[in-house]
Amino acid sequence: MSVETKKMANSIVAGGGDFLERLKSWPDKVKAFYNDVRTEMRKVTAPTWKEVRGTTTVVIITVFIFAAYFGIIDFIINKAVTAMFGYFRVH
Repeated sequence: MSVETKKMANSIVAGGGDFLERLKSWPDKVKAFYNDVRTEMRKVTAPTWKEVRGTTTVVIITVFIFAAYFGIIDFIINKAVTAMFGYFRVH
C-alpha cells in the first residue's frame, strides 16, 4: 500500500472532516493525480531497436538454456523412476 493510500485511508477512518468536505475535495485530488500521471509518463522512454534486439536475443538464449537444463533433469528423473519401478516390480 503506498504512502498516499495510507494517508487517505487514515484520514477517512479518523473522520478528518465532514463527508461533504471530502466529496468537494475529490475533483482536486483527481486533478492532482492526473497531473502526477502526466508528469511520470513524460519520463518514460521507448527502447531503441538495438535494445529490443539485444534483450530479445538474451531472452531466447535463456529460454533454450533452461529448456535444455530441464530436459536433462527430466530425462535423469525418468530413468531413475523407471529403474526404481523395475527394481521393485513383483514377479
